[in-house]
Amino acid sequence: MTGAERLLWSHLRRKKLNRFRFRRQHPIGRYIVDFYCHELKLIIELDGAVHENTKEYDHAREVFIKACGYTVLHFTNDEVEKSIEVVLEKIIRCIENF
Repeated sequence: MTGAERLLWSHLRRKKLNRFRFRRQHPIGRYIVDFYCHELKLIIELDGAVHENTKEYDHAREVFIKACGYTVLHFTNDEVEKSIEVVLEKIIRCIENF
């Protein structure tokens, strides 16, 4: 895990965020997502520098995942590392809208 993934995971694991259970590195079809909440069909993806070179793959992956009925939130590693509280607030707002 990257530093950003470890930081976000520390806030998601053990039902710490609104009592919803998140899984880490969960398979969706042939893809692996960073964080996944089964109850909400919510996926949280962290985008680091590696994603600069995988735009076509990432787009195809996103289309497939959304076609399966999942909601996807994206954050950059930088957002998580510098503004974790803002990231958590956005996730909570999304959860409250389900």
